[in-house]
Order: sequence, then structure tokens, then C-alpha cells
Amino acid sequence: MTTETATPESKIINGVDVTRMTETIRAIKSQPEIADFQFRASNTWVDGGENKIEVGNFYGAGAEQVREKPFNLTADEPPVLLGKDKGANPVEYVLAALSGCMTTTLAYHSAAQGVEIQGIESDYEGDLDLKGFLGIDPEVRKGYKEIRVHFKVKTEADKEKLLALAKNSPVFDIITNPTPVKITIETA
Repeated sequence: MTTETATPESKIINGVDVTRMTETIRAIKSQPEIADFQFRASNTWVDGGENKIEVGNFYGAGAEQVREKPFNLTADEPPVLLGKDKGANPVEYVLAALSGCMTTTLAYHSAAQGVEIQGIESDYEGDLDLKGFLGIDPEVRKGYKEIRVHFKVKTEADKEKLLALAKNSPVFDIITNPTPVKITIETA
């Protein structure tokens, strides 16, 4: 897998270097182990609903990938949920992750199939009932009951094809299929 920028010979569709994408696919087919990635985040609680999150280095393509500098995020709750509104709340970050991943997936997979896209806009809504989170009703789910996604795509491709391509999103898969989460706690 390469990290260079596009060359004059590169075929670019939707801002994606399809030539490099094809080379990456070829490399993974010949060395399947380079397809394994591990992403990481660290969190430090500040106060109340406020948390500081750092996303930095990750493992992929057979080696540790070092970022020039980590990304720092703040999560908090709005005042109506007893926070100070210093950042999006965690369930809003889930919608943000879904939006970024589904949009990128749509652009990349369309490019790989030669489908040109002139523009993508999307809106995300999730319904959550606090009775689950607060332990008021054990029958109520703690997370989203439903998430609705609406895309506006400027392209000649048909809707069914675009829907199928967008569903290749890893975050869509994480949300729509159970993912094992292992928790350990140490006390000091």
C-alpha cells in the first residue's frame, strides 16, 4: 500500500486515485495480512459529561502508522442533559462517524466502479429514549431505536446502486451488526 500523492498517470474519479486504489487491492490480494488494521482512541474524563478524546497512531498495512499529530476531540452533553455543551455528545459522534464513513464509502466505491459523483450531502437522525439509559424502564433500549439517513447525490447513477455502495461502510456494519466489546477495569 502506498502513501504517495497522485501521479500524472493516475486516474482520479470523485477525488479518489483509482489507480492507487487498484494497486492497494492488488497488494492486499497478494499479501492478505496487510489488510489488518487496528485503530485506537484514548479518553480522559474531565468533569460531569465532559471527556477529552485523543485519536493518534494506528496499525495498518503491516506497520505502525504514525500521525504527525493526534486529533483531539471533546465530548460533552448539552445543558438539558446536565452538561456544559463543550462538544458533541457521544451519540452525536456516532452519527458523525456514520456520516463520514458512509459518504467516503459512497465516493470510493463509486470511483472504483467508474461512477462519477458531482456532490454528496446527507442528513442523519437518531431516536433515543432516555428511560433506557437512566434505568427507568429495563424494556427500553439504551441506544438508538432507529437511525435515519437521507442522501442527496448529484450523479447519473441510479438510487439502488448508490444505496448498495453506501452500505459497504465499515461504520454502517458496526452499527447494524453486533460487535463484541471486551471491557476491563482496573482501580487505583
